[in-house]
Order: sequence, then structure tokens, then C-alpha cells
Amino acid sequence: MTDLRSKFLEVYSVLKSELLNDPAFEFTDVSRQWVDRMLNYNVPGGKLNRGLSVIDSLKLLKDGRELTDDEIFHASALGWCIEWLQAYFLVLDDIMDSSHTRRGQPCWFRLPKIGMIAVNDGILLRNHIPRVLKKHFRGKPYYVDLLDLFNEVEFQTAHGQLIDLITTHEGEKDLSKYSLALHRRIVQYKTAYYSFYLPVACALLMAGEDLESHVDVKNILIEMGTYFQVQDDYLDCFGDPEVIGKVGTDIQDFKCSWLVVKALELSNEEQKKLLHENYGKDDQTCIEKVKELYKVLDIQGVFLEYESSSYQKLTKSIESHSSKAVQAVLKSFLAKIYKRQK
Repeated sequence: MTDLRSKFLEVYSVLKSELLNDPAFEFTDVSRQWVDRMLNYNVPGGKLNRGLSVIDSLKLLKDGRELTDDEIFHASALGWCIEWLQAYFLVLDDIMDSSHTRRGQPCWFRLPKIGMIAVNDGILLRNHIPRVLKKHFRGKPYYVDLLDLFNEVEFQTAHGQLIDLITTHEGEKDLSKYSLALHRRIVQYKTAYYSFYLPVACALLMAGEDLESHVDVKNILIEMGTYFQVQDDYLDCFGDPEVIGKVGTDIQDFKCSWLVVKALELSNEEQKKLLHENYGKDDQTCIEKVKELYKVLDIQGVFLEYESSSYQKLTKSIESHSSKAVQAVLKSFLAKIYKRQK
């Protein structure tokens, strides 16, 4: 795995070099250095799970045979396109949320002399993706499908972000707007498509498959992405900050979290009143009151039950798929996230 990771990182260097020398734009030394620094700061710093899973998925679709160097390069290039897409979303997301840190360091726009230039940097990150696809995939029979796929997933993610922003940030803080259906919609569009479906769809296209005939795979991956986000919501409140690498802020940020939606479902009138009065306030006493109510309602127990039933349901859906290779891909995704602690 470390070998695969180092090969993957080598491809990043190749792609970055090509972008910094793209003949469509006459770079000056200053502009080239800016983009170089911006890419290094925002693109390769995460866990790289989305990008690496393109290679893993392709290998499993090829029944586990060793991939050729060419296949590894192309799967890595697609993996990096997903990481670029993620970086683009995060750079702009941090500005919209007025966030302070990302991946253990200050958000890009918070750095001296960056500020709102970060908006344009986000646009640059977005524009790098079709440059990479054109250079390395233009001659492939699935080139148009790849362009369509990235465009569609970006469209879905941006609209998921819109629903999140207008429910969380817009106007009066009104908890009564929050429901399981709303939570699911936000998660499905904002996270699940690009984090779960996109890597597998890239691998399917590389393996010569038609995405239209794999709608069932998409549905299973969206379901998995929803389960992943519910875990995230749970860890934000109950996870160990030492393990997850950050202190959760969903309660004070008034997030449409799975926990608060379940709490609203299970609360009596008095408990609902407590939630309405304390949720979304950046005050330690209010945060503790919400957490205390979560304990009284046994939200942890409710989550463990949800986790167990989701796992069984997903496993059943995966095992009913006709292709053993596709089953292997989906099972590998599920194994990576089931019972995770961070």
C-alpha cells in the first residue's frame, strides 16, 4: 500500500508540472510560483482515500490482477482529478463557513496575502480537472463519459452545498426545518456522489463498463455515503478529538446533524424546548445541555442500532449483485468505513 501511495504521489508531481507549463497560458515566474504553492497547500494534504480508491477499485474490477504501469498512471490521474475537485470544494467551503483550520493548518484564505484571491484559486483548481482529462484521456473511448461524469457530480455537489447553506445559515435559526429527509438530501448530494460514487464510476469507465447499466451500484454507494456521514455526525459529538484530529463543532454551528434530527424525533415537548433554546449557540453551557440530552435520549444506542442495520442492509444489497468483481469493490469500501473511529 505504501508503494501504491508513493506511486500515486509521483503522478501528482507529473500532473502539477504539466499544469504549471500548460501552453494555453503564458506563466510569469510569480504566477507559476503562486499556483505551485497553492496546489501543494490544498491538494495533496488529506488522507487521499478518494483518489487511491480509484486504483483499488480498478484492480478489483480486473479480478485482482496486477495493473500495468499505464493503468496505474491513468487510474492515479483520475484519482487526482477527484482530489482536485475536493480541494476546489474545500477552499470555497472554508470561505463560506468562515472556517479557521483545515487538515490541521490554517485555511488557505486565512494565510497572509491570500484572502479573497482564494476564490479565484478555487476556480483555478476546478479548471485544472478538464486540462488533465484532455491531456491524458482524449484518445480514450470513454473520454466524453468522463467529462459528463465529473460535470454531473460537480453539479450535484454544488446543489447539496446550496441546501446545506440555506438551511444552516439563512435567516432565523429554526430547528423545526430539520428532518431525516432533509439530512439525507444534503448528505446524498453534498458528499456521497463525489466521495463514494465518483471513484468507482471512474474505475468502471476505465474497465470498459457502461455507467447506465450500473445504476444499482450507484444506489448502493449513495447509501454507503449516507451511512458514512451519519458516522461523521456521531464522531463529531462522541468521537475522541485525539483520534479524529479535531474538536467537533456541529452543535454550536447549528448543523443539520443526524444526532439532532434523531433527538427531535425522540424528544417530548420539554426536551424539544431545551433543544430549541440551546442548539446552535457557541456557548459551552448550551453545548453541554445538548450533549446531556443526547445521553438521556441514548442517542449513542440509537446510532449503534442504525449502524448495525445499515451494515446488514448494505451487505445484503452488495451480495445480490450479479458480478463478483463489483461485489468485491463495494465490500472493500464498506470494510474501510464500518465501525471506524475517525
